[in-house]
Amino acid sequence: MYCTLQNISTLNSLSSLFSIRPFIFATLFYFIPNNVLIIISGVFAFLLTYAFTFGVIRLCRKFGFFDAVEERKIHKQPVPRLGGLAIFLAFLVASLLFYAPSLTLKNAQVELIFGHAYPKELVIYALFLFASILIVAVHAYDDVRGLKPLPKLIAQTCAVLLLLGPGLHSFHGVLFFGVNNPFVHSAPLHNAAWYQQPELTLFIHHPDVSLLAIPAVLFTWFWIVGMMNTINFIDGLDGLATGIVAITGLFVTLISWTLGQNSIAILAAIFTGAVAGFLPHNWNPAKIIMGDSGSQFLGIALAVLAVMGGAKFALILMILGIPILDIAWVMVNRVRRGQHPMKFDILYLHYRHTHLHYRLLFGGLNARQICYVLYSVTFAFGLLALKLPHIYKFLGFALVGITMMTLLLWSTRLQKKHEETKKAETA
Repeated sequence: MYCTLQNISTLNSLSSLFSIRPFIFATLFYFIPNNVLIIISGVFAFLLTYAFTFGVIRLCRKFGFFDAVEERKIHKQPVPRLGGLAIFLAFLVASLLFYAPSLTLKNAQVELIFGHAYPKELVIYALFLFASILIVAVHAYDDVRGLKPLPKLIAQTCAVLLLLGPGLHSFHGVLFFGVNNPFVHSAPLHNAAWYQQPELTLFIHHPDVSLLAIPAVLFTWFWIVGMMNTINFIDGLDGLATGIVAITGLFVTLISWTLGQNSIAILAAIFTGAVAGFLPHNWNPAKIIMGDSGSQFLGIALAVLAVMGGAKFALILMILGIPILDIAWVMVNRVRRGQHPMKFDILYLHYRHTHLHYRLLFGGLNARQICYVLYSVTFAFGLLALKLPHIYKFLGFALVGITMMTLLLWSTRLQKKHEETKKAETA
């Protein structure tokens, strides 16, 4: 809800605490421009992750926390995992130091909780930290001891419930119930049809707790859990998920900055820096992998950053369009051959119908070359998403589909050529 006269005094007191860097470096950062602060916070998070990862590697080696060599995996020797701990800790520390929700915008959104007003951004940030701690803790245990799919799905669902922040009358956290209509730019019309409204919604216009909110709750669950699993599925080669997510985070930072959402831009820059700081350790040949604790945290962070401040849902969908379509294609192939859609492929049997990065790998490209290809595609779609007007976003999505088909055909051609070369060498 928006600020009203009855809670102005509460909001003013909160504004003095949160509007300008309320944490440890408040005095130092008072005179630093926001665009400079965005860069500083990102670099700081990068350095933190880079440093923390050395400690995590030592921890894994001391206690034997390694990713074992398996038939479905590419690496030939055990690799330390739990790299996600370094990324999350760096993000946590840097965000507590640099991030502060802004109350300087007109009609700043606040949430009334137990009679007290809190900035909407602060509430979402706090809920996000609690949900992230749950996700990282559960999946760190999974990295070390192993968990079956059901407990992990329950943990993901609990994290979504935390992010929703349900109260007696409204949801105080993340509830995804509407997107901007790219064909309408006027003010809301009371008597117009739903498709003539500037915002397309799922039955509700406010985050109120009601039966009509069930579709929005389910869509929010699907978006957040889907994003976590998307990043988990593309984490199949050294440096691949790390680089793609860092590029995505960079464009979320840029669009937040261009929209004047400086506090969200700082948070996105911290996330981007924390992820990028892991890449030197994760680059092929990797000294450590992020594990499920890392991929799940990266997924939930992207899902939340897409919703905070709005206007970033289409951006992330376009940038991550190739991985999303790749997962859908792989699941269809698994169902067609009678396999559970969430069960991992046996690579030497299913290399023609598995994930794109594995298809390219069996086509003769190495891990670094595959990263260069998919980084370039991700960056190109990031630029396209940043520059395209809203009404042309559908053309961008169509281009994502065409690019995906092109990459699949190219990978098939590479595999055939690679097989012919092998036969010629053995003849």
